[in-house]
Amino acid sequence: MKKYDFPKGFLWGGATAANQIEGGYKEGNKGLNIADVLPGGKERYNILMKPGFDFEIHEDQFYYPNHEAIDFYHRYEEDIALFAEMGFKAFRMSIAWTRIFPNGDETEPNEDGLAFYDRVFDELQKYGIEPVVTISHYEMPLHLVKEYGGWRNRKVVSFFERYAKAILSRYKNKVKYWMTFNEINSGLVMPINGLGFSYQSEEDKYQPTFQAYHHQLVASAIAVKACHELIPESKIGCMILFAPVYSYDSNPENVMYAMQEEQLFNYFCGDVQVRGEYPAFMNRYFKEHNISLDIQEGDLDLLKDGTVDYIGFSYYMSRTEKKVKSDADSSEGNIIGGVRNPFLETSDWGWEIDPEGLRISLNKLYDRYQKPLFVVENGLGAYDKEEEDGSIHDEYRIDYLRGHIKAMGEALEDGVGLMGYTSWGCIDMVSMSTGEFSKRYGYIYVDKHDDGSGTLKRKKKKSFHWYKDVIESNGEIL
Repeated sequence: MKKYDFPKGFLWGGATAANQIEGGYKEGNKGLNIADVLPGGKERYNILMKPGFDFEIHEDQFYYPNHEAIDFYHRYEEDIALFAEMGFKAFRMSIAWTRIFPNGDETEPNEDGLAFYDRVFDELQKYGIEPVVTISHYEMPLHLVKEYGGWRNRKVVSFFERYAKAILSRYKNKVKYWMTFNEINSGLVMPINGLGFSYQSEEDKYQPTFQAYHHQLVASAIAVKACHELIPESKIGCMILFAPVYSYDSNPENVMYAMQEEQLFNYFCGDVQVRGEYPAFMNRYFKEHNISLDIQEGDLDLLKDGTVDYIGFSYYMSRTEKKVKSDADSSEGNIIGGVRNPFLETSDWGWEIDPEGLRISLNKLYDRYQKPLFVVENGLGAYDKEEEDGSIHDEYRIDYLRGHIKAMGEALEDGVGLMGYTSWGCIDMVSMSTGEFSKRYGYIYVDKHDDGSGTLKRKKKKSFHWYKDVIESNGEIL
């Protein structure tokens, strides 16, 4: 097998999110966030993709898996020791906003929450693992949603600034790598998670969505500036859900449609956060959708001054598009839309598997921005089976990851600047999109099931040992 030359100091590791692993949803004076009111199972997907969510807990109807998750809150020492055994150089995690400011609009942070992350960072430091911290990862305080309307409200910018500065100041000697908002562009399809509101109908979504985006992009720039001032040696990035958009065929109408979809979804937020200004292609989009942004004095200067140091992004799938679709074209598994690509296989959940698309993505992003790239999410959600002896032979996951790591190696040879790879779900956790435990991504199996049963016992899968060899050899052994 061809061997690849990954850079010295490459940040191999795994990625998680606080709301999907921590549990302890009311412990340490933590407040409720968006994830705490999302039920488990297929109902969650329907809520995320349709208008009209009420942001309430209905325990008589639903099970809420994020409340306990996999109990990282109490088991972080055990889990970090397993990450260290694999040889992690980096661990991507997020801080739960509601552990630090339970309602989001307090003037002083919650010491219990701050102290918890101190302990986590100290544990990582013990093993020489660099934390890569996402400031906001799909867990906006519920109070800010209900009382202020989420990111539609300008006041949320100042609340976020207070939160960001509190954690940057507290952990300035413990965290070097930061990112502002997780998959910031995902609000275009799932505004509940990313923007903190549920529009009431398809027709009224445009103005509030892009006004919310403006506030969030300003908040991101403020956090970047604060990070550079408080931690001069730090690196802070954006985080984009990236899916290259292919034209279904060579029909110029389909090619143009695919290009426009890629501009809006893949590049709109990235252009603002990396280049520091709204891209020209958005002028026509705003005009055609009757969008008029309330941009306050100084906002555009902030965007220009608060550009990121690197581009973090998730890559799970590509997307194929044509201008006129029929029901037969549907690619329902791909949550970002598109039509079925006949050249690709799919996962257990219908997500199209396209390793070459990662190489394409890396080249597109590096050509556009010429800044370091960091693949901070990539993985395979699958059903895992325990054998009679308790072992878990997840060769399908190894095959998936091997293909994508090879694609990164090829991109490096193409001349792309790539700083690290933290595969998604290094340990099994609650699925963001469906709230299921059975959609497993990890190298580490967690005995927890969709009905809430399970011992939470951790167990190494075959992929655990494989990834350990990958890291130890710096990508030579695949």
